[in-house]
Amino acid sequence: MENISTALEKPYHVLFAAALIFLAIMVVLCLVRAIIGPKVADRIVATNMMGTMIMVMIAILALMLEEGYLVDICLIYAMISFLAVVCLTKVYMGVYQERKMKKKEKERNDMD
Repeated sequence: MENISTALEKPYHVLFAAALIFLAIMVVLCLVRAIIGPKVADRIVATNMMGTMIMVMIAILALMLEEGYLVDICLIYAMISFLAVVCLTKVYMGVYQERKMKKKEKERNDMD
Protein backbone atom coordinates (compact mmCIF):
# COMPACT_ATOMS: atom_id res chain seq x y z
CA MET A 1 0.00 0.00 0.00
CA GLU A 2 2.93 2.33 0.61
CA ASN A 3 4.07 1.96 -3.01
CA ILE A 4 0.74 3.32 -4.26
CA SER A 5 0.93 6.23 -1.83
CA THR A 6 4.48 7.15 -2.82
CA ALA A 7 3.66 6.64 -6.50
CA LEU A 8 0.82 9.17 -6.28
CA GLU A 9 2.85 11.78 -4.40
CA LYS A 10 4.84 12.94 -7.42
CA PRO A 11 1.85 13.49 -9.77
CA TYR A 12 -0.02 15.34 -7.01
CA HIS A 13 3.04 17.46 -6.33
CA VAL A 14 3.30 18.33 -10.03
CA LEU A 15 -0.45 19.10 -10.17
CA PHE A 16 -0.24 21.35 -7.10
CA ALA A 17 2.83 23.14 -8.47
CA ALA A 18 1.09 23.72 -11.82
CA ALA A 19 -1.99 25.06 -10.05
CA LEU A 20 0.17 27.42 -7.97
CA ILE A 21 1.94 28.72 -11.07
CA PHE A 22 -1.37 29.22 -12.88
CA LEU A 23 -2.87 31.05 -9.89
CA ALA A 24 0.24 33.22 -9.55
CA ILE A 25 -0.12 34.29 -13.19
CA MET A 26 -3.81 35.03 -12.63
CA VAL A 27 -3.00 37.12 -9.52
CA VAL A 28 -0.57 39.19 -11.58
CA LEU A 29 -3.24 39.72 -14.24
CA CYS A 30 -5.73 40.79 -11.58
CA LEU A 31 -3.14 43.20 -10.21
CA VAL A 32 -2.80 44.71 -13.67
CA ARG A 33 -6.60 45.06 -13.86
CA ALA A 34 -6.64 46.68 -10.42
CA ILE A 35 -4.03 49.21 -11.51
CA ILE A 36 -5.43 49.97 -14.97
CA GLY A 37 -9.08 50.12 -13.99
CA PRO A 38 -10.77 51.89 -15.85
CA LYS A 39 -13.49 52.19 -13.20
CA VAL A 40 -13.34 51.92 -9.44
CA ALA A 41 -15.73 48.97 -9.53
CA ASP A 42 -13.25 47.07 -11.75
CA ARG A 43 -10.53 47.74 -9.22
CA ILE A 44 -12.65 46.50 -6.32
CA VAL A 45 -13.60 43.31 -8.15
CA ALA A 46 -9.96 42.69 -9.10
CA THR A 47 -8.92 43.16 -5.47
CA ASN A 48 -11.58 40.69 -4.36
CA MET A 49 -10.44 38.17 -6.98
CA MET A 50 -6.82 38.50 -5.87
CA GLY A 51 -7.85 37.79 -2.30
CA THR A 52 -9.80 34.71 -3.34
CA MET A 53 -6.97 33.34 -5.45
CA ILE A 54 -4.44 33.89 -2.69
CA MET A 55 -6.69 31.97 -0.30
CA VAL A 56 -6.76 29.07 -2.76
CA MET A 57 -2.97 29.25 -3.07
CA ILE A 58 -2.60 29.04 0.71
CA ALA A 59 -4.97 26.06 0.80
CA ILE A 60 -2.98 24.29 -1.92
CA LEU A 61 0.22 24.95 0.01
CA ALA A 62 -1.42 23.48 3.11
CA LEU A 63 -2.10 20.26 1.17
CA MET A 64 1.29 20.25 -0.49
CA LEU A 65 3.31 20.80 2.68
CA GLU A 66 0.89 18.87 4.91
CA GLU A 67 0.79 21.74 7.39
CA GLY A 68 -2.53 22.21 9.17
CA TYR A 69 -1.78 25.68 10.50
CA LEU A 70 -1.87 27.07 6.96
CA VAL A 71 -5.60 26.37 6.86
CA ASP A 72 -6.02 28.63 9.90
CA ILE A 73 -4.01 31.31 8.13
CA CYS A 74 -6.24 30.87 5.08
CA LEU A 75 -9.36 31.46 7.17
CA ILE A 76 -7.87 34.55 8.79
CA TYR A 77 -6.86 35.85 5.37
CA ALA A 78 -10.42 35.26 4.13
CA MET A 79 -11.84 37.41 6.91
CA ILE A 80 -9.30 40.18 6.35
CA SER A 81 -9.86 40.11 2.59
CA PHE A 82 -13.62 40.32 3.05
CA LEU A 83 -13.30 43.27 5.43
CA ALA A 84 -10.93 45.05 3.03
CA VAL A 85 -13.39 44.72 0.14
CA VAL A 86 -16.27 45.91 2.32
CA CYS A 87 -14.23 48.95 3.44
CA LEU A 88 -13.18 49.77 -0.12
CA THR A 89 -16.77 49.52 -1.29
CA LYS A 90 -17.98 51.72 1.58
CA VAL A 91 -15.40 54.40 0.76
CA TYR A 92 -16.23 54.21 -2.94
CA MET A 93 -19.96 54.56 -2.28
CA GLY A 94 -19.33 57.59 -0.05
CA VAL A 95 -17.24 59.28 -2.73
CA TYR A 96 -19.80 58.40 -5.40
CA GLN A 97 -22.69 59.83 -3.40
CA GLU A 98 -20.71 62.97 -2.62
CA ARG A 99 -19.96 63.53 -6.31
CA LYS A 100 -23.60 62.92 -7.17
CA MET A 101 -24.76 65.51 -4.62
CA LYS A 102 -22.24 68.08 -5.92
CA LYS A 103 -23.41 67.46 -9.46
CA LYS A 104 -27.05 68.00 -8.46
CA GLU A 105 -26.09 71.18 -6.60
CA LYS A 106 -24.21 72.46 -9.62
CA GLU A 107 -27.19 71.75 -11.89
CA ARG A 108 -29.49 73.64 -9.52
CA ASN A 109 -27.11 76.61 -9.42
CA ASP A 110 -26.85 76.62 -13.22
CA MET A 111 -30.64 76.67 -13.57
CA ASP A 112 -30.97 79.67 -11.25
